Formats: sequence, C-alpha cells, structure tokens
Amino acid sequence: MAKILVIEDEFAISQVLKAYLKKVGYDVEQCFNGRQAMELYKEYQPDLVLLDIMLPEKNGWLILKEIRAVSACPVIMLTALSDVNYRLDGFHQGADDYIAKPFIADEVVARIKAVLRRSESKNETTVKKQFGQLEIDMQAHQVVLNGQEIVLTPRDLSVLLFLAEHPNQTFTRDQLIEQIWGWEYEGSDRAVDLAVKRLRKALVNWDESEGEIKTLRGLGYQLSVHKK
Repeated sequence: MAKILVIEDEFAISQVLKAYLKKVGYDVEQCFNGRQAMELYKEYQPDLVLLDIMLPEKNGWLILKEIRAVSACPVIMLTALSDVNYRLDGFHQGADDYIAKPFIADEVVARIKAVLRRSESKNETTVKKQFGQLEIDMQAHQVVLNGQEIVLTPRDLSVLLFLAEHPNQTFTRDQLIEQIWGWEYEGSDRAVDLAVKRLRKALVNWDESEGEIKTLRGLGYQLSVHKK
C-alpha cells in the first residue's frame, strides 16, 4: 500500500483527496501548514507527496526544495495558478507532475498512479548511489559501507544525502544551511562543520582511493569521489 502525504491548507480539498485516495487503497496522511510539512514528511516517509503551492507560513516551492535536498520522493504540485511559467518552475525545481485547481479527483488518482509507475521503473538506476564500497540509498535513507549499515542522525544523514546527490560539487556553509537546515535557521554555521566532522568519523573506514568529504579552504565542502 503506497503512502501519500497531502500537503494542502484548504480542509475541504484535502478531505476530498483523502477520501478518493483511501477508496483506491492508498494510505493517506494530511498536513495543513507549510511550517509543519517537513517534520511530518520525515516522520511519515511517504511514497508520494501532493503539495499545494500557496500554503501558510512556508510555500510549496520551499518545501519542494527541502524535499529534494534529502530525497527523490515523487512530488505532484497542486495550485490554483494556471500560468504555464509556474508549471515550468515546478518542473525545473524537481516536481514530477503538476495539477491545476479546480481538478477532478479521478484525474489526481490517475496522475498519482502514473507518477508512481515511473518512479518504480527508475528506482534501481537513480535512487542508489554507489561510490566504491559506500552505497547510499536515497529513497530508503540508508547508508552502507563495506557491507555494514552506518547509522547517522537525521541531520547528518540529510547532509550526506545532499552531498551524494551532487558529487564533486562544492557548497558553502551558507548553501548547506539553506538546503538542509532551512532558511529560517538562526543558529551558527558551525553546525555544518560539526555535521561534517561526525560524518567523517562515521565514514572513517571508507577507502580514500574511492572518495572523501573534502574541505576546500575558503570555498566549502564537497563529496569528492574518484572514478576508476
């Protein structure tokens, strides 16, 4: 049974979607507030997200960006905005599909089935990242090194997942803070340094000939992987 997270602030619309999705056999969780979306997402770990753009406190674009920082989970955007530019924005930012309101519930169900089918067909080639003996499952949020699972805190795992999604690319502390902690974070950027320090300790047995989390002085951090 696939799990669907509906992030929609209009109660009536959310309830209609929930009723139709449960009728066809999906498990459904609801979120009505943008600020609570990522917390519920990480707790529920859905197979697909229906995400409204115009949400209170945090809009759908920011939530989509945060989801993409940690997961390849399929996301279908819901919005009353019919302008094609918004649709293109959604695809450019990583949305899998786009449905404009008002919509027919049966169409939403059909779109969900189509997106889940596409997601299942590409999982084997895009979800798992292999860097020598380091294997990172982006969907299951699992890290295996030398055949042994590495247990990480949710925050440290999010840092590793983001870097693994962009190997050999360098990110400043501010960029990592924005992508992983979120733009509302008000703490010190030392949190990034500490997360990287813990990750290096957890990956101490990763052969340096295969890769490492590298510091580029004055620039930032990158997951540097070596092709053989």
